[in-house]
Amino acid sequence: MDFSVLSFSQAPQIKHRPPGPESKKILDFQFSHESSALSYPKGMPMALKRGKGATIEDVDGNKYIDFFGGAGVLNVGHSNPEVIESASEQLSRLTHSLDVPNPARMKLVERLASILPEGLDKIFFGGPTGSDAVESAVKLAKYNTGRFPMISFEGAYHGMTAGALSLSSGKSFKQGLIPLVPETHFIPYAYCYRCPFGKNPSSCRLECGHYLEHILEDPHSGVEKPAAVIVEAIQGEGGSVVPPDTFIPLIREICDKHQILMIVDEIQAGLCRTGKMFAFQHSGVVPDIITLSKGLGGLGFPLSCIAYKRKLDTWPSGKHIGTFRGNVLAFAAGNAALSFMNKNRLADHSLRLGDQMLSWLKEIEKESPFAGEARGKGLMLGLELVKDKSTKEPAPELAQKVRTLCHQRGLLVEIGGHYSNVVRLLPSLILTQKLAQKGLDILRSSVKEIE
Repeated sequence: MDFSVLSFSQAPQIKHRPPGPESKKILDFQFSHESSALSYPKGMPMALKRGKGATIEDVDGNKYIDFFGGAGVLNVGHSNPEVIESASEQLSRLTHSLDVPNPARMKLVERLASILPEGLDKIFFGGPTGSDAVESAVKLAKYNTGRFPMISFEGAYHGMTAGALSLSSGKSFKQGLIPLVPETHFIPYAYCYRCPFGKNPSSCRLECGHYLEHILEDPHSGVEKPAAVIVEAIQGEGGSVVPPDTFIPLIREICDKHQILMIVDEIQAGLCRTGKMFAFQHSGVVPDIITLSKGLGGLGFPLSCIAYKRKLDTWPSGKHIGTFRGNVLAFAAGNAALSFMNKNRLADHSLRLGDQMLSWLKEIEKESPFAGEARGKGLMLGLELVKDKSTKEPAPELAQKVRTLCHQRGLLVEIGGHYSNVVRLLPSLILTQKLAQKGLDILRSSVKEIE
């Protein structure tokens, strides 16, 4: 398929420096009537009118290349016509059914079963968000093992509900909310650019992975045997961190050795984003439980699920329930989106275009004194900004300036990472090479300007 027809042909196009006059009116209304917890409108001030493919338009007529993609929700693009058709047909038939079966639900389960690796053959729809999927996964792990502790990783982000937030490492998210769920322990992730063990690729022996073995085997580590280890195969909010190829297999091996369940969070990295249907497939291992959301709902319809091994399907009827675990519109949209992904080989497209974009980002890394590392896999990319390449001192203020400059020039990016100093790229997977080049030209010029 020619993906160019799915996006605005004239993007980027800035008619009014954002926020334009109409956006300002709506933003003022929002800030005066809604919560102080608002986030994205403060970093990218605008009011949106419509989206198309990998592009978006605000109420002032400005058109942007969207390298944010709803934080990884819009894998098949804004207003994907095939998904809209499927959701529209469902809208007049049935929209809510709790967990009572219906044809749309059955079709999505069949579709998921066809793409999941052998072994992950049970599916459970919980609440509508990624956080709900994480809560479901943890609950299932604790119920099966009879154990309470959980192990997560530095740089992890698993959601904002109490249990999921306990597993997320960002201190700012938790400030003023402690205590959360006790007996949650964090260990280093394979963040090679900032190795906590002071290693480099030539001296690395995966000390970060073996540290898990240490805390499980040392009687004085202070960590009781956990119900599960939860890990992202590629970290998202942590800064688009791609671990060495042997890291996830080592975690799997250690979990198996100690009879601990392994949960892989695929909420942001899954569904073709990294060049495979699921990010863990790059490692060749199969987790015990995976979590899915974001792109699963097709166009942003809220939906989440977990997929897990049949031996774990032990909980009784009603052990985990919720009013919105049966979003029939999302079932229809999700099935259409997964069909679109397979038909158009989005995983392959994501890998090829991602490799090209990473090579362009590496050029920025080489050119700029503030670009510490460009990294990523598929269309899950990041550029870490630093004040000095030798000291690697984080430069969050430069990342914020780059985001602002990109926004003013017609490109949407977000920032993340341990120190909020990583410019993160999560475009829709129907991004064209032409739009990718235009977007990275804007990013390059914005990085150049901060120099």
